[in-house]
Amino acid sequence: MSEAYIIDAVRTPTGRRGGGLASVHPADLGAAAIRALLDRTGVDPLAVEDVMFGCLDNVGPNAADIARTCWLAAGLPEAVPGVTVDRQCGSGQQAISFAAAAAMAGINDLVVAGGVQNMSIVPLGFCLRAAESLGHPTYYGGSSGWTERYGDQEISQFRGAEMIADKWGITRAEMEQYALESHRRAIQAIDEGRFDAEIAPVGDVTVDEGPRRDTSLEKMASLAPITERGLITAAVSSQISDGAAALLIASERAVRNHGLVPKARVHHLSVRGDDPVYMLTGPIPATAYALERTGMSIDDFDLFECNEAFASVPMAWMREHGIPHEKVNVNGGAIALGHPLGCTGAKLMTTLLHELERTGGRWGFQTMCEGGGQANVTIIERL
Repeated sequence: MSEAYIIDAVRTPTGRRGGGLASVHPADLGAAAIRALLDRTGVDPLAVEDVMFGCLDNVGPNAADIARTCWLAAGLPEAVPGVTVDRQCGSGQQAISFAAAAAMAGINDLVVAGGVQNMSIVPLGFCLRAAESLGHPTYYGGSSGWTERYGDQEISQFRGAEMIADKWGITRAEMEQYALESHRRAIQAIDEGRFDAEIAPVGDVTVDEGPRRDTSLEKMASLAPITERGLITAAVSSQISDGAAALLIASERAVRNHGLVPKARVHHLSVRGDDPVYMLTGPIPATAYALERTGMSIDDFDLFECNEAFASVPMAWMREHGIPHEKVNVNGGAIALGHPLGCTGAKLMTTLLHELERTGGRWGFQTMCEGGGQANVTIIERL
């Protein structure tokens, strides 16, 4: 079986909801990342065999196979196809996994993988509101099989985040301290130029817009919880955001034939499921599975990325596996930097790769919670 390599990775800045990228069509956001990637790698666009992009809420400007539309909006050859991936919040990471698997299997030699989401244009939950007009007020109501198995209880990420905090005994104060640290790390990374090498500006937007320099524990403590008598507030939740990211995935043959210099090797990729009611606990069993399959231990890794959908998610994951926070989301996470849904998995991989390069680390580990109680794991080795 062939190896799969990451040749390069680039992302747009992450725009705040209603911010500098709010009016940019998602096809143009994705096109910006793709063009920057091809410019950096110098590959012939006609050598690319597929474009695999993650995206959620595929209605309106996200519909009609946004992966294909991004490529065409970039002015690139019509001969190259595209496919849109939906594994909920892990869609961008799953797109990378599909591309790497295709390279390993000898099916594709060069694939552009990534993700895109403009949540300012297509708001969170838009698809559910649209479904209500068709007589479906929930995603699962009306399914006899689902109701027989899980009843008619609420299924939502907000409830899941609350249940995780309760089960693992994580207090609101602890989550707010975690969130404050996410902002601190992100601001430090921006000020030190750590993201400069991975970001391709879009118009006048050159840096991530999410981090709040004026936030404090006092301000966080003043916020009302999302649910009555709950612990989760906007301060300990990921930000609604806009952005895109793209990576060039290559087989051994492509590296040889095109004279490419890989930045990393994809060592492992997997995905596992967990309780869909808790929904966000997937990274815990997925991590255990990946460690078992690879024979690696937590101590082997230099850096981890675990998406900060809510503070309780990485906090419970770190506690379960004894992962030191010093190695996790070292440049901040989605609480500070934002979570543009279908893009985030590719965005995190882009940051993980560049931070390994910056620090000289060898092994990187990425995981994230996903709707349906799922989680991807990707392990890369910097070369």
